[in-house]
Amino acid sequence: MISIFGEHGAGHEQVVFFQDAASGLRAIIGLYSTALGPGLGGTRFYPYRDEDAALRDVLNLSRAMAYKNALAGLDHGGGKAVILGDPARDATEPLLRAYGRAVQSLGGRYITACDVGTTVAHMDIVAQACQYVTGRSPGNGGAGDSGLLTAFGVFQGMRAGAAHLWGSTSLAGRRVGIAGVGKVGRRLVEHLLDDGAAVVVSDVNAAAVGAVRAAHPEVDAVADTAALVSAQIDVYSPCAMGAALDDAVVEVLAAKVVCGGANNQLAHPGVAKLLHDRGILYAPDYVVNAGGVIQVAEEIGGFDLDRAQAKAARIFDTTTAVFEQAELDGVPPSIAADRLAEQRMAAAAAR
Repeated sequence: MISIFGEHGAGHEQVVFFQDAASGLRAIIGLYSTALGPGLGGTRFYPYRDEDAALRDVLNLSRAMAYKNALAGLDHGGGKAVILGDPARDATEPLLRAYGRAVQSLGGRYITACDVGTTVAHMDIVAQACQYVTGRSPGNGGAGDSGLLTAFGVFQGMRAGAAHLWGSTSLAGRRVGIAGVGKVGRRLVEHLLDDGAAVVVSDVNAAAVGAVRAAHPEVDAVADTAALVSAQIDVYSPCAMGAALDDAVVEVLAAKVVCGGANNQLAHPGVAKLLHDRGILYAPDYVVNAGGVIQVAEEIGGFDLDRAQAKAARIFDTTTAVFEQAELDGVPPSIAADRLAEQRMAAAAAR
């Protein structure tokens, strides 16, 4: 059984199931907290094995968005949506319009954007039936692909990790392993190469690896993620799906810093302590991958890239503050980050 209620009342405010028989839409929207403002988070379109798996994902993701938005300094709570299905087959215009009507029915409590399986073009269609949509194309008043500032923010978090551990904000001379070179990972490659780092990549999609290596022949590639985590790398950057860090991975991980764009990287909360005990510095995912949500939040009031990038650059300062607080409290960085986010949400709720 999956519960939307946390211990001592710390659970989700609202979870709504939507179905539209005519288009085949099956979707779930989760709102963890609106203490700081309307819930803001993307829509994931994924062929879940069943409804329980989809519900578990939306609960985890919407909670993470509440913490991410709080630490990013945004006046938004945490929300997330999932659509059950294969986007390559099921992302039809009627279904996307039906989904837009579902979001609209919440009256602005939830503002959506892109996520795994959804694109800028999809958000343009959703926006035809809903006013609470970000991540649209520039031609429709949007900011475009949020992977742009997500990658930039992860790079800032990586710089903070390097400064904390090695005393320099530069990754020059370091070897960084990136698992997943999609819209975030491939941009992260460019930031790292520009900074003088050596990069090695892996991806289940051979074409994605091929595209990166064609553009950057100096990038190395390994067969799979298992080979990547055990490789001689200084930084490991999970940029694909969640649960990338489990007990087995931590046991063989050679890197001294973990900093990536994937959501919900820890397979279970105890992984944070395992990393801490092994002396591996973990940059909490929801801290460093907030560049994308900063980008789409800026779209709401009229998008300006320079202003959005300046806000995303502050991820360096936030990550540094998390590391310092963790060291002061003697806890893993994920615990310190949670405490800082909860303090901001609690203060807003009290007001």
